[in-house]
Amino acid sequence: MKKILSAFICAMLLIATTGCGSMNNTQKGAAIGAGGGAALGAGIGALIGKGKGAAIGGVIGTAVGATAGVLIGKKMDKAKAQAEAIENAQVESVTDANGLQAVKVTFDSGILFATGSSSLQTAAKNSLSEFANNVLKQNADMDVAIKGYTDNAGWKGCTAEQSAAKNEALSLQRAQSVSTYLTNMGVSTSQIKSIEGLGEANPVADNSTAAGKQQNRRVEVYLYASEAMINAANAGTLQ
Repeated sequence: MKKILSAFICAMLLIATTGCGSMNNTQKGAAIGAGGGAALGAGIGALIGKGKGAAIGGVIGTAVGATAGVLIGKKMDKAKAQAEAIENAQVESVTDANGLQAVKVTFDSGILFATGSSSLQTAAKNSLSEFANNVLKQNADMDVAIKGYTDNAGWKGCTAEQSAAKNEALSLQRAQSVSTYLTNMGVSTSQIKSIEGLGEANPVADNSTAAGKQQNRRVEVYLYASEAMINAANAGTLQ
């Protein structure tokens, strides 16, 4: 246990002194692997992902070595670069529940949907079609989570509680619309592990401004290492 704790501390020191902003996924993967990997994943995820990591995927309890972390990091770097080429997609690196690197792709709901609607607009379909073909289908061994969000704007004639419930329902419908379109484009239904509507929760900007509300109205798609991908990385066979 002392050896694992020491490795974990060393990994955290490496990340802290190097700075997450200057490390790519491959470098982070090596540091995480050195720290004991998935066995300590939730703790590492909270530190690197600023508390957001533990919500992405589920802990599988398999330790990940440094070499496996590097292999997964390389795949995530490639997937991130592919996603960055998609129009209307905002892309960043995050950390999943296993302490491994993941990719977060955000689509602004204003681009995806008309106000109050869950029907995809034409421009959104073009972007999602590219995303399906050039990212998700190229990384079929990665698991996918889709999360929908709204701002905190109220609905006419509704109480704050009723509006929150409507916003949650709308966010789920929008996440489902994105999922349905992606699978219609050939993405395997088994690749999409979760679809959630979180409504007004987890705002990323100030809801008191129009610009902030626009940022909070969004659909996020996460690509993270599947258990099979982790096992292949541990075996040294991950391509």
